Amino acid sequence: MKIIDHINNAKNPTFSFEIVPPPRGRSLKDIIDVVEVLAPLNPPWIDVTSHSSSVLYREKKDGSIQKKTLRKRPGTLGICGIIQNRFKIDTVAHILCLGFSREETEDALIELSFLGIHNVLALRGDAPNFQKEIRKDRTSNEFAADLVKQIKQLNDGHFLDEMDDAQPLEFCIGVAGYPEKHFEAPSLKMDIENLKKKVAAGADYIVTQMFFDNQKYFEFVKKCREAGITVPIIPGLKVLKSAAQMRSLSKSFHIDLPDELVEEIHKNPQHAGEIGKKWAEKQTMGLLEHGVPGVHYYVLNDAQNVVDLVKKAQK
Repeated sequence: MKIIDHINNAKNPTFSFEIVPPPRGRSLKDIIDVVEVLAPLNPPWIDVTSHSSSVLYREKKDGSIQKKTLRKRPGTLGICGIIQNRFKIDTVAHILCLGFSREETEDALIELSFLGIHNVLALRGDAPNFQKEIRKDRTSNEFAADLVKQIKQLNDGHFLDEMDDAQPLEFCIGVAGYPEKHFEAPSLKMDIENLKKKVAAGADYIVTQMFFDNQKYFEFVKKCREAGITVPIIPGLKVLKSAAQMRSLSKSFHIDLPDELVEEIHKNPQHAGEIGKKWAEKQTMGLLEHGVPGVHYYVLNDAQNVVDLVKKAQK
C-alpha cells in the first residue's frame, strides 16, 4: 500500500520507523533483528536510508552520532524487499540526488518496482566530500524537487530513453521538511518555499527532520499551510539515549535542543537514556493531543528505545 493511503485510511495516528542498512562487512541479520523488535508494534511502514559514497551517519556504542566519510553503505533496495516480503510491512526506500546520476536513479526505481516497492523518500542528500564525476552521457538531479520531477515523470510513463509500450511506475513520493530550516537555507521562509516546490513537483507527503521542541513543529506546519502546502506533514522524533548523543546531534543534524532537556541531562548524564525516553514520551503525547496524522521515529538501529514508548502511545 502507498504511504499516502496508509495516512488517509488510518483510523488512529500511525507510528512508523526509520532504520539504517548495516555497515559493509556486517551481516544482514543485524537489520533483521531490528525489524523483529519493531514488527510487533504493527508499523504501517518502515523507512530504509540510503547513502552515497561519501557521508555516513553512524550511531556509536555511547550513543553519539558520528559523521564519517566511507564507501557507499549497500543494501537499501534489498533490505526494503526483504522487510516487505518477509514481514509484510510496507517499506520506503530513500533515493538521493547527490552521488547518483539520473540514469542510476531510474535503474534503482525500476528495480524497486520489480520488488513490489512503491514508496520512496526523495532527498537531496549530504554534499559529498569529493565531487563524483558524472559521465558525459549521463545527467544528474541537483535538488530534491528535480528528483521528485523525475519520479513523477516515471509515474507518467516517461523514461529517460524512449521505449515502446513502456508501463508507468506507481510511486508514492515523500520529501523532507525542516522545522528549524535546512542549514543551507538563508531563512525558514525560503526553506518553506523550496519545500513548496517539492510538493508542486509531485510529493505526496512530508516527514520532518527530528526536533525536540513540539512548538517548532506546530509553527512549521502553520507556516507551511499559510504558504499553500496542503499535504500531510509527519513529525519526526529521535529518542536520546546518552549525553554523548545529545552533544553530537546538533552538529550532525543542525538542530537545537531545548535548554530544559540539555540542563537535565547535563546534571544527570548517567540517567540520560531515561531522561531521553521521558522527553520523547512527552513529545509524542503532546503531538497526538494536537491531532498529528502520525509520528515517525528515527530509530537508526536502536529499536528497543521506542518499544515501550509506542506501546503506551497506542493504548
